[in-house]
Amino acid sequence: MRGTVPIESLSVGAFEIPTDRPEADGTISWTSTTMVLVEVLARGKIGIGYTYAHACIGGLISDKLAPLVEGSDAMNPEQVWAAMQRAIRNLGRQGLVATAISAVDTALYDLKARLLDLPLCALLGSFREEVPIYGSGGFTSYADDELRRQLAGWVSEQRCAYVKMKVGSEPARDPHRVEVARLAIGDRAALFVDANGAYSAKQALELAQPFSDLGVSWFEEPVSSDDLPGLRLVRERAPAGMDVAAGEYSYTIDQARNMLQARAVDVQQADITRCGGVTGFRQIAALCDAFHTDLSGHCAPSLHLHAACAAPRLRHLEWFHDHVRIEHMLFDGAPQPKDGKIRPDLARPGHGLVFKHADAERYAVSAT
Repeated sequence: MRGTVPIESLSVGAFEIPTDRPEADGTISWTSTTMVLVEVLARGKIGIGYTYAHACIGGLISDKLAPLVEGSDAMNPEQVWAAMQRAIRNLGRQGLVATAISAVDTALYDLKARLLDLPLCALLGSFREEVPIYGSGGFTSYADDELRRQLAGWVSEQRCAYVKMKVGSEPARDPHRVEVARLAIGDRAALFVDANGAYSAKQALELAQPFSDLGVSWFEEPVSSDDLPGLRLVRERAPAGMDVAAGEYSYTIDQARNMLQARAVDVQQADITRCGGVTGFRQIAALCDAFHTDLSGHCAPSLHLHAACAAPRLRHLEWFHDHVRIEHMLFDGAPQPKDGKIRPDLARPGHGLVFKHADAERYAVSAT
């Protein structure tokens, strides 16, 4: 395709979807999840991107970012990404602003791939044809029976080689819950725990050994991701065979670089819906390669899949219960696991997702 392809329009919508039952982790609880959807149009093709954030970013996208996108060249999403970064300088690059840019950027890459009639992974260049997933949920709001059923289901039905549960809301009870999970999955899968920053470094180290005794091999956000010395302390003193992971709140490449330079993690996480979209995710993937550190994609597995195939040191993606449910409700083309892995559908252009507007309409909320 020669010449520029002007983007004709950008639209944004927000959708609040109730959870199937109350969910909680080590620090917060929730009963619904909001997805903000961006659609960009050029030459009859629509590119879609989204983020899990607050509906208020709809106004930011419409007022601040859309004028930069409309009229720009659909063949050059990187130029638009750079323009968006400049435009929000005085608003701050992190938090809600980063999620807004992420949704737009993923829509732009999807549009370019659709215009070229290519799957996005082919446009980006693939290191792999499929990506391992780990079942993720095990919320602290779940009773023991719910915890057993969910984790055992991922192992027996989807053949996940890894499963993850939440800890941190009741530290004294956490070893019991981890034992419940281990008994449910046996030795058929690796067991991960995620504290969402709920522990102090001392608490995390006190719990690391009993968790390790139960076969826990992944300790995610044992302390706040802002506490890089605390993360490094836990990483250095955790039992052998236990990886410390964090990075889901790395909204910029600088935050990811700081975490890697601090040697705070064994595995760096990144979230394509927060870190600047495909552009930001690829930047963090390159950093991980330079630091010889594995990368793991956080949540939103359908949106991560193609970019994950293009990441050189990717370990796995999070098959997060809440987002998996939403993505299969509201999109055609959401991936289905086979033997604990998901793979792009190479017959579908872009990231292969088609938004089901009619099904989503009842969840619509104001995006301004």
